Amino acid sequence: MRILTRYVLKEYLVPLFYCLVGFVSIYVLFELFGSFSRLMESGLPFAMMAEYFCAYLAPYFEWLAPAALMLAALYTMWGFCRHSELIAMRASGVSFIAIARPILAVALLMAGVVFWVNEWYVPRRAQWAKQLKYEKFNLEKLDRADNIVFRNVRENRTWTVGSVETPDAEHLANVRVTVDRPDGSRRLSVSAPKAEYLDGEWWFHDAAVQHYDLSGHEAATPTPSLDALSLRVFQEFKEKPRDFLMQNRDWAYCSIADRIRHLRTNRHLTPETRRKYVFDTWSKVLSPFACLIITLFAIPAGVATGRQSVFKGILGALGLFFSFYGVVIAGMVCANEGWLNPALAAVAPYAIFLAFGIVAFNRQK
Repeated sequence: MRILTRYVLKEYLVPLFYCLVGFVSIYVLFELFGSFSRLMESGLPFAMMAEYFCAYLAPYFEWLAPAALMLAALYTMWGFCRHSELIAMRASGVSFIAIARPILAVALLMAGVVFWVNEWYVPRRAQWAKQLKYEKFNLEKLDRADNIVFRNVRENRTWTVGSVETPDAEHLANVRVTVDRPDGSRRLSVSAPKAEYLDGEWWFHDAAVQHYDLSGHEAATPTPSLDALSLRVFQEFKEKPRDFLMQNRDWAYCSIADRIRHLRTNRHLTPETRRKYVFDTWSKVLSPFACLIITLFAIPAGVATGRQSVFKGILGALGLFFSFYGVVIAGMVCANEGWLNPALAAVAPYAIFLAFGIVAFNRQK
């Protein structure tokens, strides 16, 4: 690693660390004001309290990270200009891109972290933290999710689940599955005290199977020996445990993969709901790129603070920051109202500000 790269990283990572810690500390303090007494009364161990705050904060990380990157880039470039270090670097033949490359690399790395948090950590832990707070930090009430009804419109199947016995929803209790024909008449119903998802298939314990004729009346089973098994696999049931989890999960906490699957398997969604879900899915895909886009226009704004006016550079960067998210919100409104295609409404703000950031960055070259 070049000496210049190490120096820029050092000057950039320190304020970035302070910004992230500051934002997280502010959040924790505000949350403690409302939950401190209940947390103390709950008797939760410190490690679980820390996990709760991490999980509860995780959905907001996609906005905190770009803000921290912007402030750190502003401060770093302002420091370089204030002490004439940028002039010395350029006079030594170092290009502006070489100077900014470590900062952009950190922004890309942070984008990867945001993607990981959104796609892996938030779906697994954010809902847990929300429910923990709702249940006043009583862990005993978090082990089960009761009375779930899941409708697979495409396959004409309806699941009624008495309780989900495990957090991954691979063990269900008091399960009843009804299967209808395309004309709406009942074809099959399966009831079991327990169902398990093993090796990609659903296994039912002591299942009671009832067949129906074309008129919807009960009919004799065509496979009596198979229906009499105490443990039976139903290969036609293609639903996955995460489909049931989505019934009790906030849409904002769903992963991209779960959102796409939900849109594909639920063709009955209203046009308004589908537009909203499509826009949200595209926004979740694009949100990590905000780290790079905001850093791109924060770097030249930081140079402006050193060359012209501190307030001009800071206000300009803040204005662009809030303008970016303002345009994102405007795109959401246009998509929800049907004025723009949801995918286009989600992509347009990122494309516009990416082009603006590239132009602003290139002007400093």
